[in-house]
Amino acid sequence: MITELGHFALILALAVAVVNTVVPLFGAAKGWHRWMAIAEPAATAQLILVAFSFLALTIAFVTSDFSLKLVVLNSHTLKPMLYKISGVWGNHEGSLLLWVLILSLFGASVAWFGGNLPASLRARVLGVQSSIATAFLAFILFTSNPFLRLITPPFDGEDLNPLLQDPGLAFHPPFLYLGYVGLSVSFSFAVAALIEGRVDAAWGRWVRPWTLAAWVFLTIGIGLGSWWAYYELGWGGFWFWDPVENASFMPWLLAAALLHSAIVVEKRESLKSWTILLAIMAFGFSLIGTFIVRSGVLTSVHAFASDPERGMFILAIIGVFMGGALTLYAARARVMEAKGAFGVVSRESALVVNNILLAVTCFVVFVGTVWPLVAELSFGRKLSVGAPFFNMAAAPFFLVLGAILPIGAILPWKRGKLGRAITRLIPAAALAVAAAALVWAMQNDKSAMGPIGVMLGTWLIVGAAIDLGMRTGRGTPVQRLVRIARLPRADLGKAVAHGGFGVTVFAISALLAWQVEDIRAVSPGQSLPLGKYEIRLNEVHDVRGPNYTSNMGEVDIIRDGTVIATVEPERRFYPFAGMPTTEAGILNGVFSDVYVVIGDPQPNGSWAVRSYIKPFANWIWGGAILMALGGALSLSDRRYRVAAGARKSPASAVPAE
Repeated sequence: MITELGHFALILALAVAVVNTVVPLFGAAKGWHRWMAIAEPAATAQLILVAFSFLALTIAFVTSDFSLKLVVLNSHTLKPMLYKISGVWGNHEGSLLLWVLILSLFGASVAWFGGNLPASLRARVLGVQSSIATAFLAFILFTSNPFLRLITPPFDGEDLNPLLQDPGLAFHPPFLYLGYVGLSVSFSFAVAALIEGRVDAAWGRWVRPWTLAAWVFLTIGIGLGSWWAYYELGWGGFWFWDPVENASFMPWLLAAALLHSAIVVEKRESLKSWTILLAIMAFGFSLIGTFIVRSGVLTSVHAFASDPERGMFILAIIGVFMGGALTLYAARARVMEAKGAFGVVSRESALVVNNILLAVTCFVVFVGTVWPLVAELSFGRKLSVGAPFFNMAAAPFFLVLGAILPIGAILPWKRGKLGRAITRLIPAAALAVAAAALVWAMQNDKSAMGPIGVMLGTWLIVGAAIDLGMRTGRGTPVQRLVRIARLPRADLGKAVAHGGFGVTVFAISALLAWQVEDIRAVSPGQSLPLGKYEIRLNEVHDVRGPNYTSNMGEVDIIRDGTVIATVEPERRFYPFAGMPTTEAGILNGVFSDVYVVIGDPQPNGSWAVRSYIKPFANWIWGGAILMALGGALSLSDRRYRVAAGARKSPASAVPAE
């Protein structure tokens, strides 16, 4: 019964979304206050209905209701409870329902926390937000219904994809969706501002916290996915440039550009056109990511579905929203004239360069991602674009971005002196060059990647510290620390996020430059050298898990003749899904990881063993945590949590009809 109620709630949510699209927008156009006021309770009602529907589907998974087709395809009675719950969104239909739930949550949040917005702008934002919900609710109900019943239910299910049965993957998709869908609010604000014909400093302040929240969630989601790929897939990497990985990375790049551009709108009322366009494109790339995941046009281990009908529906959604928004953008170009002039050397100019670099990097990643599809359609050739292309194409832009970031952060608004800014950063430059020279002298091979990464990371971290120190004035160290604690959280957040970016840049360069790898067949009792360690395979024994069988190795990690740790890499097999997975055995360290993977058995009784030393691997995700923490600190600043004072507009002053 609750399943039918969940389905009915989705239908009601679609009806509410349609009403909340038409009535507030029409009311705002006519200046009818009561019609505009419908938007707020309707947004809350839509959230309640979608949340009830999601709860109904969750109950079906938790109770193993195999009369539902979706539960049969993605669950099993022996599956641990965590993965029964995560199985709700570990498939196409359920993940779309989560997508719409988060979309409704953001819409309701605008209604709850947007009390200081002008009535007409709030109504238009909620109307645009509900139009997006209308499209995706229709998509779910007409092509991806999660509540389809089976006439003859089986006794058990087919199990969830084994790769998704991991704590990291249980939380990775919700955080990514919070980021993807959070950008819909920035999009709604942009379209609403274009309809209203007004983009100003107050608008920049209103749109900034929503963009910041989406960027923080995307950072966490991408970090979780990278961490999961590192320890779960057994290939030893942290980023594969897979099409679906790229689909999350591209909106992250544009959201970062949008975030910096909104600052200029707020502070100087410049870059209005840039900011509106970035808001449209950031959400547009989120929709493109949805298309890549669900259409099957590009092969990916992350893809949910390969249904052309669904793909065409999503393409139609992209065409309507992106095409409509860009058309409106072109028609309203005159309302985005900049008021604040600025010099070539200024913080505004640095942020323009920042935006160009991030946008071009996004375009390069996009071209590399879709080129195999273009080549097949245009030339009939099957091509693959892998990590070498993306590394070579994207790295120069990140190098330039990292080089200018500390300089731009300390330049004054409107007009500055480049020499003065560089003079203040001399300690950072000297320390960065010294660190690079030291690494060059110490490393065995003369690869430039390690020293360059160390130099750039040091430059970013020390530059962020200098930027923070400049805001504290003179005094004793204790006095300056007290002043740092009293700084606006947005300033603290900026320094922490920029420093976190430096940590990640350093860690990625160090890992790629200095990792040690060994692949060979090893018999039980045999040892092999690995850098300063010795790896000994003691035995391989069979293990039975709740819904899998496993070949588990027992591997000693030895240093200077002493066993410092024993790790247990596994080859798991999930019989219900008929799929093997790999669990790496990892000795985590502050400065390096020892990473061991056990492979297939060999005819002579030995086992394929891959072992690595991964220098500074955990610093990659440490940097991501710092970036997300910096964003969260900025978001907690009262100036951005509380909306700017309400503007009185003609629409809001019209008597109720």
